Amino acid sequence: MKTSSEPVAEHVQAFLAERTRQTWARDTDLFASGGLSSMFAMELVVHLESTFDIVIAGPDLALDNFRTVDAMTALVLRLREAER
Repeated sequence: MKTSSEPVAEHVQAFLAERTRQTWARDTDLFASGGLSSMFAMELVVHLESTFDIVIAGPDLALDNFRTVDAMTALVLRLREAER
């Protein structure tokens, strides 16, 4: 049985794999590993907003929210819950 976070994490991992042509563990620091740039972080923001119908603004734009698949998953779930 999947938890509510798994579909979000799987989607983020699939998007990253498609865009970077490599797979990423959920806890890999995507920026420290050299896998992603801060410019790509903006693409992630746009993708997450449009895919999950959320708004990422203000303090939520902190790079730490985009460092790992798990961090992005937590951000999406928190923002979805806040909009209910």
